[in-house]
Amino acid sequence: MSSFRKNVDACNDGNAPKGYCASQDYSEGSDYLVHDIAQHTNLRSGPHELLSRGVLGKRKLPVSPVKMLVGREGNCTGRGRFSSADGCHVLSRYLPVNGPRWVDRLQSRAYVSQFSADGSLFVAGFQKSHIRIYDVDKGWKVQKNILAKSLRWTITDTSLSPDQRFLVYSSLSPVVHIVNVRSAASESIANITEIHDGLDFSVDGYNDDDYDALGIFSVKFSTDGKELVAASSDNSIYVYDLESKRPSLRIPAHRSDVNTVCFADETGHLLFSGSDDHLCKVWDRRCFGTRGKAAGVLIGHLEGITFIDSRGDGRYFISNGKDQTTKLWDIRKMSSKTPYTRSPRDSDFDYRWMDYPTHARALKHPHDQSLATYRGHNVLRTLIRCYFSPAYSTGQKYIYTGSSDGSLYIYDLVTRAQVASCHGHEKPVRDCSWHPLYPMIITSSWDGVIARWEFPGSEEEPSEAGGRRKRKRKKA
Repeated sequence: MSSFRKNVDACNDGNAPKGYCASQDYSEGSDYLVHDIAQHTNLRSGPHELLSRGVLGKRKLPVSPVKMLVGREGNCTGRGRFSSADGCHVLSRYLPVNGPRWVDRLQSRAYVSQFSADGSLFVAGFQKSHIRIYDVDKGWKVQKNILAKSLRWTITDTSLSPDQRFLVYSSLSPVVHIVNVRSAASESIANITEIHDGLDFSVDGYNDDDYDALGIFSVKFSTDGKELVAASSDNSIYVYDLESKRPSLRIPAHRSDVNTVCFADETGHLLFSGSDDHLCKVWDRRCFGTRGKAAGVLIGHLEGITFIDSRGDGRYFISNGKDQTTKLWDIRKMSSKTPYTRSPRDSDFDYRWMDYPTHARALKHPHDQSLATYRGHNVLRTLIRCYFSPAYSTGQKYIYTGSSDGSLYIYDLVTRAQVASCHGHEKPVRDCSWHPLYPMIITSSWDGVIARWEFPGSEEEPSEAGGRRKRKRKKA
């Protein structure tokens, strides 16, 4: 049993120190932790050992798909079929980098875009109140065109319920709205053709000034669809109970805007958050009250954190930072006493309109607890998002991220090597989404374009809209 799990059990028994529940000291070093995730990744995406044996004295090469197929037909593994790891080994070799081909374009910045869990639907949210839901299996036909209500500045996030019946969308407002995706109407204009119910995230005791200052940057459904978790501009995390239609928990979580929050796994007990105070925090809802402390803190970014994505196992997650890096974390390295230090860079830097200082790119946090750091993309202008690649097709062996230079970047999780980059947008790629089953990535950009990248790509000729556009590359 891991030390973290033991402390959770102790917490449940009432024996843990008050206010937190986590391992404070992990006995094994960073090299072991890196080795650990390498082993996990290999188990998910590596071929059977009988197919991967090399010739003595020669460099071990990746097993080719031809050899994999021959081995399967010859039943050399004794299974007569591919395991899920064998399938990932084959599929992950074919990266979806052919493109771009336009899915859609609006005269408005695209801020968020995500596939549904089964890949049948795709949701894109734009700055000027538009949200479009596309039926992927029907040639990207627009299934529902939503005109959002009470928008402040932009749609900051969207989330589909696990049963794909409802969509929530947030703005720089304390009210998140919910829409019935499966209703008959294809045009959903807020409170004209359909009711967009408002879910108020403000809590009792808020005055008018607090209410006006509260905005939601990130919102996510829980796995059971009964709760929402949200990151807000009042330095807090909120949990909203959809059955009682009211916030069930407010956590004063950080010293600055909380830009991102997500559930760590399907249980819903653990939360990961990231803030402009450049800290990542882990929260265990079983071990604290409304004024409880974080289970642990992870430090290493030099600037604010724009997005967090969980690997789904309650242990590993990645974060994008305004210090122009993505970092990989293991919560076994977290501490409740991590020293908070201000960023050592130029205090006048503002990522919204300035380039990152050249000298700051070489800086490293003196207490960096991350497992790995990935560099090459730019996190400027907006809250750029990053993700693990799909478990089904790649075994999560890659991470990928948008970039303010109008590109998509893909990195090998273990080696940290940049394995691909896709250049096709004229403005920042804020969000991106890898199809859960097929080799396809969708990028959404401030140029208003939703673009498709595939392997091997469609046989049809690119349309005028879908062709590659030449552009000048911005210096970071």
